[in-house]
Amino acid sequence: MLRLNTPLLLLFTAIGLLAMGLSAAPAYAHGFGERYDLPLPLTYFVVGGAAAVALSFVVVGIFVRGEHSGDSYPRLNLFAMEPLRLVLSGPVTWLLKTASLFLFLLVIATGLYGSERPVNNLTPTFVWIIWWVGMGFVVSLLGNLWAVVNPWKIVFGLVEFLYHRITPDWELTLGLDYAQRVGVWPSVVLFFAFVWVENALPDSASPELLSWLIIAYSVLTLGGMFLFGKHQWLRYGEVFTVIYGFLTRFSITEARTSDPMVCHECSDPQCSAGTLNYRAGCVDCYECFEYARHRQLNLRPPAIGLHWQGPLPAGLTAMVLLVLSTVTFDGFSDTPEWASALGWALTQTPQLTSPYFNGLVIANTLGLVLFPLAFAAVYWAFCAMMQGATARRSGPDPTPAHLMTTFVFSLVPIALAYHFAHYLGFLLIQGQLIIPLASDPFGSGADYFGTASYVVNISITNARSIWFFAVMSIVAGHIIAVYLAHIKAVSIYGDRNLALKSQVPMLALMVLYTVASLWIISRPITE
Repeated sequence: MLRLNTPLLLLFTAIGLLAMGLSAAPAYAHGFGERYDLPLPLTYFVVGGAAAVALSFVVVGIFVRGEHSGDSYPRLNLFAMEPLRLVLSGPVTWLLKTASLFLFLLVIATGLYGSERPVNNLTPTFVWIIWWVGMGFVVSLLGNLWAVVNPWKIVFGLVEFLYHRITPDWELTLGLDYAQRVGVWPSVVLFFAFVWVENALPDSASPELLSWLIIAYSVLTLGGMFLFGKHQWLRYGEVFTVIYGFLTRFSITEARTSDPMVCHECSDPQCSAGTLNYRAGCVDCYECFEYARHRQLNLRPPAIGLHWQGPLPAGLTAMVLLVLSTVTFDGFSDTPEWASALGWALTQTPQLTSPYFNGLVIANTLGLVLFPLAFAAVYWAFCAMMQGATARRSGPDPTPAHLMTTFVFSLVPIALAYHFAHYLGFLLIQGQLIIPLASDPFGSGADYFGTASYVVNISITNARSIWFFAVMSIVAGHIIAVYLAHIKAVSIYGDRNLALKSQVPMLALMVLYTVASLWIISRPITE
């Protein structure tokens, strides 16, 4: 059995690189509008980053010698400290839920009735910067805050509570059976629609449009809960619950229950987070956590929650690849090369003058479609190489599709690293808009808290910090991915030499993506 000593030290070292980057107060190039010449040629950074990832493979291969036990990592139960348990499970939870519901209603109201100028309206800044970017940072680093503050879950729970007071013997749901074969595919479709609005829709910053989209999604989500049950729809159809659910596996906290009867009755076919059976308890299953008597909120080593015992469903695999590819496309769309492609698209479609159907919309839509397809094709190809590298003379070998679903969680640290590199400065610079908007959310000239005249401070960081943070975060993310992929290979093949052979193609894939990522993030800085 693998004990988390040297490998865990490697993991903490990688996280330390991320922390160093965070302390450097970086910013995304959008916040500056300035050109920055790299202190060394880009080739040096690319070679150095690729070499660091390759070296991590060698080190992990030397020290990881046995199978990793899904429950062998150290944990500290915060609920074991009575004052902390009372605070975290009581007043803080209700305060967060109340604040979330208030902000949810406020964001809809400001979009419908506030200023039409996005910079003077709370809705665009809150939706695209504070919530979408900020919540991703929180759930992936600290824990699944979204499970507590999800406004649709809160609204349905409140209505459900009132309904039970009136009719105690009836449930607020039609209780329709959700087809398990469908899985999270509805969320995959909805997430693609979401990133299309973010990256391809010209009016994505329109306050009124955002409010109507929120209302439409609210009707869909609350309707899904009513048709199939709250937990069923949250698990499969509520796109942000699905996304934040796997991103939080990187975080330093976990929600664990140890109530066998509750876990046994759980409607989630994958209860136990793929690592434990229900008799031992389950991890990050919030249906069980809501009803169990014995609950733990544990501190744990970062990224250890991404060690999934078996293959993932196809839909969740597609979701991970979609998140990774779309955030990469978002970065690539800032490069001069994509700007040239957009210019060419406009010259080819001069007759299309509609603001919602023109060359720019078509090109960005094609980019959003082709990037995930290309990512999936490349990932499949390298999994096929992995199958070839581990082919045995007797017995069935895992298919490339099976390997794709088995190793896909090891790509999550890469997606998060690129998310950090791409968005942190954007959050730090543009996120400051929330300070004046807090005093004047409708753009009406009010000044409730005396901060309406605040001016965004772009000197909070500089382009040099952007680059070094981005390099450290991307390299660290790939090192963690190498570690996770290796312990997964050891658990699958059982033979250390066979596991090492299987990971040579995966290493090549990660080195390739390291090189591509560093090139993409360098373009807005050097041009």
